[in-house]
Amino acid sequence: MNPDQTVFDTLIIGGGPGGLTAAIYLRRFTRNIALVDKGHSRLGWIPVSHNYPGFPDGINGKQLLENLRAQLGRYGGHVMPGEITDLRLEDGLFVGDCAGPDGDLTRLRAHTVLLATGVADAGMPVARWDEAVAAGAVRLCPVCDGYDVIDRRIGVVTSEVNPVGHALFMRTFSEDVLLFERSAASVLNEEERRQLEAANVRHVESALVGVSMSEDLKPVLHTADGEDYPCDVFYPMLGENARSDLAAGLGAETVECRKLLVDDHLRTSVPGLYAIGDVTRGLNQIAVATGQAAIAATSIHNTLPWALRTT
Repeated sequence: MNPDQTVFDTLIIGGGPGGLTAAIYLRRFTRNIALVDKGHSRLGWIPVSHNYPGFPDGINGKQLLENLRAQLGRYGGHVMPGEITDLRLEDGLFVGDCAGPDGDLTRLRAHTVLLATGVADAGMPVARWDEAVAAGAVRLCPVCDGYDVIDRRIGVVTSEVNPVGHALFMRTFSEDVLLFERSAASVLNEEERRQLEAANVRHVESALVGVSMSEDLKPVLHTADGEDYPCDVFYPMLGENARSDLAAGLGAETVECRKLLVDDHLRTSVPGLYAIGDVTRGLNQIAVATGQAAIAATSIHNTLPWALRTT
């Protein structure tokens, strides 16, 4: 099959758990798809996920991705490595320019597009980042793994929206929670300070300026006043922006953090353009992304003309 000359039923952009699940569904619906992925799924960062259904002992993020790719392969699908650098409409079809790993350019045309491009995290100065995440010393999702850090000393950083919310959430798992300021000027109001005091969360007023790792891979948080705070676990609460530029370029409606606004069928405001997972407004969870993938893939299948079976 020559991708440049094929009109696909669906172009899927992003090969994380959502994109792969959607591809599996669409291939089982016998749809002709192209799935393009540049290999940056956040799932690959997770050493072990204990809250994804069906794996009582947990599942490594990279292993889960491999399992999904293998399952897609059972139905004749595969992942095309590369990045969609431009997405547009021409003569009633979506056209995506795909830059391959070797710099070669492929033009993909499709009746529908499903975006599963996720989010880009804002920075936080953490030394030995990869090692720290792999060891579970730095964690990214309180909803995912709060249970796994019960009764440890937990460091959390304020966020722009609801700055004390994550600290209070983690207080339900541990009585030893420290909340650090992200910048020199505190974003907390008096009511939020009262909430922290009532919950016995320690508020460190001096701004966090960096995080180093001890020899045994425990995070040590450094503040602007020169103090050091050893912790067992650190949640940087990275800010995020959705990777929604391709959709926004087509006029799709976005909300906070550039996330895409979708309806109950995961349709964006652009006809034929769907979005699932972290790139949309909602709860950033693997199970949410895969559930949305099932809904979107089924909706796409039912919207496209029937591909009647012939033998």
